[in-house]
Amino acid sequence: MDLTIDGAGVRLGGRWVVDGVHATPPSGALTGLLGPNGAGKSTLLRMIAGLLDPEAGAVLVDHGAVHDLPRRERARRIALLEQESSSTVPLTVREVVALGRIPYRTLWGTDAADDAVDRALVAAGADHLADRSWDALSGGERQRVHIARALAQEPELLLLDEPTNHLDVAAQLSLLRFVRDLGRTTVAALHDLNLAAAYCDHVLVLSQGVLVAAGDPRDVLTPDLVARVYGVDCEVLVHPRTGRPVIAFGDAPTLAVPEGVR
Repeated sequence: MDLTIDGAGVRLGGRWVVDGVHATPPSGALTGLLGPNGAGKSTLLRMIAGLLDPEAGAVLVDHGAVHDLPRRERARRIALLEQESSSTVPLTVREVVALGRIPYRTLWGTDAADDAVDRALVAAGADHLADRSWDALSGGERQRVHIARALAQEPELLLLDEPTNHLDVAAQLSLLRFVRDLGRTTVAALHDLNLAAAYCDHVLVLSQGVLVAAGDPRDVLTPDLVARVYGVDCEVLVHPRTGRPVIAFGDAPTLAVPEGVR
């Protein structure tokens, strides 16, 4: 799916939370959406998903406004995995993952629903949890099930808000490698700059709702950029095996985050 963010902006509580963002994440690749807390990452993901209407600009998918898509078509083509909120539901894991098939349901049932759920469980490494009760899962297990639910939707565009939350290091690496290798257009909000540097093909960096940098992580994630946006000192090294950037932070934050980065 082709995704274009064309000057999109939205205000919440009278303040521009996302302010005139122009970006074209590459199709079929993993784009990391970066920035400190409050930068507007989650809001931008919700705009891309069509859950928030832009007050300025537009979000285009395959050259048409996402908000012009019929709701069912949008739900089939775009999956958003938001940050988990605490909940207790009397469902098994398989039943939770099957919720991803809701956009395909008709009065006569859902074609290939079981196969899609099985594939999603295996892909997310959650097939061994299929018959477990949702409310008995750990945080990391729930995150895998959320990923499986999004995959069961079989979307063309996958949007992930902090997908590595609650996962241990091995699971974080496995998940991002898997998402990168899906070959579908994916935008993932990430806090960990080193994970973004290691697995993302492209990154977008937000600061106070403004896009301040975009491109290959090797070009974007520089000491100057990290200092300006995050207010911390760092050195950017090169991984001896992958050639990817590795960010080595100083002992403690030493710089104040500026009031606005334009």
